[in-house]
Amino acid sequence: MYVLKNEQNMQIHLITAVCILVAAYFFQLPLNHWLILLLVIAGMFSLEIMNTAIERTVDLVTKDFHPLAKRAKDIAAAAVFVYCLFAVIIGLLLFLPPILQFFQKGQLLPF
Repeated sequence: MYVLKNEQNMQIHLITAVCILVAAYFFQLPLNHWLILLLVIAGMFSLEIMNTAIERTVDLVTKDFHPLAKRAKDIAAAAVFVYCLFAVIIGLLLFLPPILQFFQKGQLLPF
């Protein structure tokens, strides 16, 4: 897949997604939390792919600097950033209770 192989941000998203899924398994999140996490991760991947498509299309149309081309790229990147902020908020809402419970019990393993 081109995006995963050539885009550093997509590689970061993939590594983060794997870490989050491992943490979800570790904390034994309920099924509905898993579904939310998978939807958020899929949304992040999809939006990053769309951002890359927009950037490459703009590059194809013009090689010269153009303020509108820059604006199109910046807006696509901003969409990814906004989604990422909300993904972090959702992650905190899902993971904070089990993390706090884990530390209150003082256990080495949550199970």
